[in-house]
Amino acid sequence: MNKPEKLELLSPATNAEIAIQAILHGADAVYIGASSHGARKAASNSIDEIKRVVDFAHTYRAKVYITVNTIVYENELKEVEQLCRDIYKTGADALIVQDMALLRLDLPPIALHASTQCDIRTPEKAKFLEEVGFSQLVLARELTLEEIKRITESVSIPVETFIHGALCVSYSGRCHASWALTGRSANRGECAQICRLPYTLKDCEGKEICNDKYLLSLKDFNASHQLEDLIDAGVRSFKIEGRLKDMSYVKNITSFYNQKLNNIVEKRKGCLSRNSYGETKVKFTPQPDKSFNRGFTNYFLEKRKPLEIASLLTPKSLGEKIENVSVLNNGDGISFIDKEGKFTGVNINRIEGNRIIPARKIDIPRNAQIYRTSNIKWEQLLTTETASRKIGLDIIINNSGITAEDERGVRVKLPLDIPYEKATKPMDFSLVFSKLGNTPYKLNKLKNYVDSERFYRASELTVLRRNLISCLDRANKATYPFEYRREENRQAKFPYEILTFQDNVANSVAKKFYHDHGVKLIERAAELDKGKLRDKVVMTTRHCILRELGMCLKEKGKPEKYRLPLYLKNERGEFILDLDCRNCEMKVKLPEK
Repeated sequence: MNKPEKLELLSPATNAEIAIQAILHGADAVYIGASSHGARKAASNSIDEIKRVVDFAHTYRAKVYITVNTIVYENELKEVEQLCRDIYKTGADALIVQDMALLRLDLPPIALHASTQCDIRTPEKAKFLEEVGFSQLVLARELTLEEIKRITESVSIPVETFIHGALCVSYSGRCHASWALTGRSANRGECAQICRLPYTLKDCEGKEICNDKYLLSLKDFNASHQLEDLIDAGVRSFKIEGRLKDMSYVKNITSFYNQKLNNIVEKRKGCLSRNSYGETKVKFTPQPDKSFNRGFTNYFLEKRKPLEIASLLTPKSLGEKIENVSVLNNGDGISFIDKEGKFTGVNINRIEGNRIIPARKIDIPRNAQIYRTSNIKWEQLLTTETASRKIGLDIIINNSGITAEDERGVRVKLPLDIPYEKATKPMDFSLVFSKLGNTPYKLNKLKNYVDSERFYRASELTVLRRNLISCLDRANKATYPFEYRREENRQAKFPYEILTFQDNVANSVAKKFYHDHGVKLIERAAELDKGKLRDKVVMTTRHCILRELGMCLKEKGKPEKYRLPLYLKNERGEFILDLDCRNCEMKVKLPEK
């Protein structure tokens, strides 16, 4: 019989405390930034903090992935090399990387995962990345189920997809809008979120199409109803976005998807299993709409429709749709569309019957749809200890010793070499060995084959129980199944012979890597020459503004046409839209001057 396919729920962590809570709430793995070169500069952690996360996670055989997924400048290569060595010493399971230089640096044999910044959208690119040594591939977020399936069928390593959280409007790794306008590079972990600003859309003759709307700001991804479809498409790692999200967000969303995946595993028992161990119990009912969200979309997993992708009215959290104001609490935050058609927020002072008394003077239109953006009682609940995770343990005791084996497959045996007295009745060893409250274990079964005449003092057995747990912990560390770096196939050919600035080659080591794999022409990364971006594409996206507005140029019968090209403008700058209708893509360019 074939072994069950293992599924991985991968949760984000800003810091060590959030990482630990993610694991307690059901994550099979966490991803967290190191002290530098992670794609979220505001979410950095020391080596000591990473070690603390690793030690905790490995108890449950949960994995820890470290993000080193920025592009690397020439003068930083030695620094990154040393950083990776330090990370390896913590026992972390893998590095998530974008820059191909890391395949050629003098690194220890830690596994490498190809970041979503690698822009993996085709089977050819996925196969190449497998051949050069990556152990796991993080796919682009814009893919359909069929496109995902074609990629998973082309490789033999695990494929990872996002299932929840914020969406970048551009293909990840190929967005230079922030760098072009502000000098803050998304490829260096400093994205200024140009896409979350309001814009006015005009045609080339100045005719206004849309005014002061968040035309590049997308809703949040939610694939919770298509997890089985993703499994059938070959996905094995399910990633929650959010390395800048707070503790309550990670607890709630991790718990939600943990329960979803557990239900699928139970439904397909024998075919699927989870990639870590321990039963998680939470003290609340997970609800994604109670956490930060801009409204939800399943993006391109299925056929896209107008008004389903963008969050046109606000880049902020919509929160939870409220049907009855009686569920609101004093101090909650709410939002609604005001009489000018803008999304407005306010805190609640108090509720009187069906009336909301806001904390400041504001006109809430009659019959306005109310959304709760902050729930004070919910947040208070999630600041408490809301989850426990326990590893099942079976114990067998006989005259010669005590054997313990847990669900991880870890097995230890200690001699029963403590003094005993003559018993008046058979002993109940479970009275002592079930007391595992401060440990990560719970007693599932205890079988007693000790002579009924023997009586052992509880104090002696307690010492033995503590030694047994200590031995289990040490045995788990000694037998932890690390995955090591795969070898680079130097004969593998990159699918393309030309690389532009959008491919982010920022150092000589990465340049040589691509040359060795058949690339003939390599343009320098945009971050090495900001001025070159004039009249260049700084963002490529499958999100088309006209389609979102119900004005797709490919569809027949539209009442009004606009003269191309179209322009996006606000006080920060101006972009030209190049609509590639054949490929159903939109390219965002800087004007020449």
